[in-house]
Amino acid sequence: MTAPLPRPEGPVRVALAGAGNRGLTYTDWINAHPGRARLTAVADPLPAARARAAAGAAGPVAEFDDWRGLLPGPGGERIADAVLVCTQDRDHVEPVLALARAGYALLTEKPLAPGEEETRRLVEGVLGTGVPFAVCHVLRYTPYTDLVKGVVDSGMLGTVTGIEHLEPVGWWHYAHSYVRGPWRSEAASSPMILAKSSHDLDWIAYVTGRRIETVASFGSLAHFRPENAPEHAATTCLACPEAVESACPYSARKLYYPALRGTGGAWPVSHVTDRAHGPEDEAVLTEALRSGPYGRCVYHADNDVVDNQVVAMRLSGGITGTFTMSAFTEQTHRQTRIFGSHGWLRGDGERVTVHDFRDDTVTVHETEATGSNAAEGHGGGDTVLIASFVDALATGDLSRIRSGPLDSLGSHLAAFAAERSRHHGTVEQVPAR
Repeated sequence: MTAPLPRPEGPVRVALAGAGNRGLTYTDWINAHPGRARLTAVADPLPAARARAAAGAAGPVAEFDDWRGLLPGPGGERIADAVLVCTQDRDHVEPVLALARAGYALLTEKPLAPGEEETRRLVEGVLGTGVPFAVCHVLRYTPYTDLVKGVVDSGMLGTVTGIEHLEPVGWWHYAHSYVRGPWRSEAASSPMILAKSSHDLDWIAYVTGRRIETVASFGSLAHFRPENAPEHAATTCLACPEAVESACPYSARKLYYPALRGTGGAWPVSHVTDRAHGPEDEAVLTEALRSGPYGRCVYHADNDVVDNQVVAMRLSGGITGTFTMSAFTEQTHRQTRIFGSHGWLRGDGERVTVHDFRDDTVTVHETEATGSNAAEGHGGGDTVLIASFVDALATGDLSRIRSGPLDSLGSHLAAFAAERSRHHGTVEQVPAR
């Protein structure tokens, strides 16, 4: 095992493993702040992805087609101070453990792993090395979360007795990412409660300051199934009869052509093809929809993750809670209500309304939300997350990392328990560790 890194002198040197959408979000910030951080290496099997990450870097960027290229050579010299592990869900454990043993500080995408045993192995392995380690639970880092947690921690609500929390995934976002996209399959990725909603279980525990102890969960793939396809629907949107396609809310035509005209090659179009950069490239997008997964009919795909799920929970101290994830909503911010003995809170991701029972006053607190999804920076969370991680390494103040391995383990264990409950119809205890 290589000794963990000392505090860096000058900009923090960062390497990237996995140059997909999430990784590029962080390298964009790094490349825009050369006085604080510098990208020194990127590992990804796709040359175009590596080139996108390196574009705009402050200095030379070493490129590798596999994360193993980031490991120290025979002399033990590291190519960076920290590595961002942004590989696919099922490809975190091996690189995280190897890079931690090599002494790199790590920022790792969630979920840590698709199963409980692997997750425990990753967390225990990282803790054993002593390297700084953060998990990308971006919701912890938003100004909105700071506001909600500030109200709860102030005691303004009195004794917190309950919480209800909604994740409105959005009809088109679900179709893009969880029917046609990489997270459509539990076998290829992870269950929906991990792939999408581990953020939310983590957030509930974070803002209340309580541990999720007991869960019961219900959910299913209710709609995106072959038997729900409209009559005469084709297996791809571009081949679908106009009368059928025009009435379908999940049509690839309706989603991707307006997105190309409105934002060019940005997400979600960037997941469909990396060669379409504006309206003039409509033919490129058409070919990608004809030949790739993003043009498939949502009723004739190979998806199996749930499109709706509810988790009832009891938190430490007797707090009760519910969490709902639904595909059948607008794509917008999470929405929350927190109930207390002396007041209650309503939050919609942009503002927090507090009703104080003591004097019957209602106060509205505004926050500067910047958008609710990955393309819009997760309400400012992406920027604060990467900035906090870099600053923690630069200053040695690891308290700037709000989402460490044990914190994340708790939300993962709650998610695994919820899945056991959903499959078996049981009430499940969440292990303390």
